[in-house]
Amino acid sequence: MLLSRPRLPLAGQRRRLRAWRRTRPFWGGLLVVLGGVELLLVPLSPLTVLVSLGLGGIAAIGIGAALVVAGLFLWFLPQARAYVSVHALLLSVLSFLATNLGGFLVGMALGIAGSALAFGWTPLPAAAAGAEGPYEGRPRGSGPRALAALPALPVLLAAVLATGAPPARAAGAPHGPPTAPRTPPTVTTSLFAPQGFAFAGVTELPTADGPLRVLVLRMRAASLTDYRLRTRDGGGEYGLAAASLELRGDVTLYLTKFSGCVEGLVCVTFSPDGLPAPPVIPPFVFMTRVSAEQALVTSDLIVTEGLRLEAS
Repeated sequence: MLLSRPRLPLAGQRRRLRAWRRTRPFWGGLLVVLGGVELLLVPLSPLTVLVSLGLGGIAAIGIGAALVVAGLFLWFLPQARAYVSVHALLLSVLSFLATNLGGFLVGMALGIAGSALAFGWTPLPAAAAGAEGPYEGRPRGSGPRALAALPALPVLLAAVLATGAPPARAAGAPHGPPTAPRTPPTVTTSLFAPQGFAFAGVTELPTADGPLRVLVLRMRAASLTDYRLRTRDGGGEYGLAAASLELRGDVTLYLTKFSGCVEGLVCVTFSPDGLPAPPVIPPFVFMTRVSAEQALVTSDLIVTEGLRLEAS
């Protein structure tokens, strides 16, 4: 006689939790959260204990709270795992010197182990996961976009001047993201001021030479001053120049390299294979002396002033 295995309760909820857990560095984030909680245990004792601990107790509160926030970021914003896990590792090591020996070594060890797990975690391919993952970085929405690909603007303008009308989309053509150029053009601007700027992960764009890894940056709008674009494919090269360029609506930038000076002071460079951009950028941040290798840009609306088309 065969005995049926008893079923555990809440099968649907456990299935959804399992699917959610597999799309993010869950265990690394959990260890980082536990490390932060352990660092908080002693300083959150009665006030007399905190006063006797002095600056070490205050530092433990700050580092412990930061580790808890880092663990939550790993859960709910997994595309920023590299940036967050490196900071969690630095905070965990710092806790050995700034607090009570890193929570008597327990909190420090949990933070180091969790940040290492999160940094080494990689998402499953979409086919293996059974659904589209959160790392594809594809443009949101299915409606028409005012700007399909900014690198193709010189070719499009030349076609308009030659025929008097823009080329029509072929019947039955796919509505996916356009194919990026083999060699991304270089874009420079003296001032880049985004609104609602957020890092949306790393993805791959199709090109004639195969997939191209790019950073995905999303924002509500962006203002570029003294805009310049130059192609770098070695053939008939084109260029665009504008006194100002405004991108409005659902703006997505696909970049292979992005460098500039934050607030005109600290110069940084981001790339898909290096340290990615922070997950969320404050609204008042701007960048100067920006140079980017731009594979693709999508936007609902473009407003330019003094636009010029140049050919070399």
